[in-house]
Amino acid sequence: MSATDAHTISELVHNACYPITEPASPLWWSIVSRARHDLHTDGCCVLPGFIQPAAFSSFAAECASVAPLAYDRIEDVNAYNIPLDADLPADHPGRHVMRRGNAFVARDQIPADLAVHQLYRSEPFQRFVAACFGLPQVHELADPLAGCCLNVISPGLEHPWHFDTNEFAVSLLTQEPECGGEFEYCPGIRTAQAENFADVRSVLAGAGSHLVHRLTLRPGDLQLFLGRYSMHRVSTVQGTRARHSAIFAYTERPGVVGSLERTRQLFGRHLPEHHDGGAGAVRVDALLD
Repeated sequence: MSATDAHTISELVHNACYPITEPASPLWWSIVSRARHDLHTDGCCVLPGFIQPAAFSSFAAECASVAPLAYDRIEDVNAYNIPLDADLPADHPGRHVMRRGNAFVARDQIPADLAVHQLYRSEPFQRFVAACFGLPQVHELADPLAGCCLNVISPGLEHPWHFDTNEFAVSLLTQEPECGGEFEYCPGIRTAQAENFADVRSVLAGAGSHLVHRLTLRPGDLQLFLGRYSMHRVSTVQGTRARHSAIFAYTERPGVVGSLERTRQLFGRHLPEHHDGGAGAVRVDALLD
């Protein structure tokens, strides 16, 4: 990254609070240490006001300008994103069917010169994210559709309970709804060794409220999340304004491409790159999904 690029990122990110271009500074390490602590204890860390206030309006407007391009097919799903007709026991939580209404703007629909792409590709930002998760390095997805995306949830819709394929996730809220759209999660409800179907079933049935944490994010907040083992959802968006969230997908190894079927579900299409089934590269366990 050139000095000019670094300067641009410094103007985009609220540098006084988050000096991501200064990894040797005490404040940088203080933020990284807090993020690691929060992720270890709760599986989630929020860095409020991550985007510079003077830059946020333009940042959010750019994201809103591509939101109408989102693939918005509504479909029935389960928490594991496996076929609804899978051969499962009668009381299996995979038999609990929900309506998925969140939509995605694919990476190739977002102009490369938009600020959200600049942030995603930024070496200081990637280095900062890796440090927060305690990783030596993160890599952009090699996927031409995933990687840097915009998640759109329109009024009356929700992103129901699910688990992530990747072990960690990075997102930034760019537009909040008038009401609803809360992020809810169950930290560590399962592990790499145990699905803990009973607890998952309890939450899906509405009887496991003691396992659910609720979080109201604000525009400009950066969220770091361990979503592989923490079931999570975004509650129904209410009012007249959609919820927009930029998704920054990184992996621990280079060259990762999403599977053909999962890509079709999220974006309504697939490209030749997806026929190799690269999603297996992100799997870190032998869990159901």
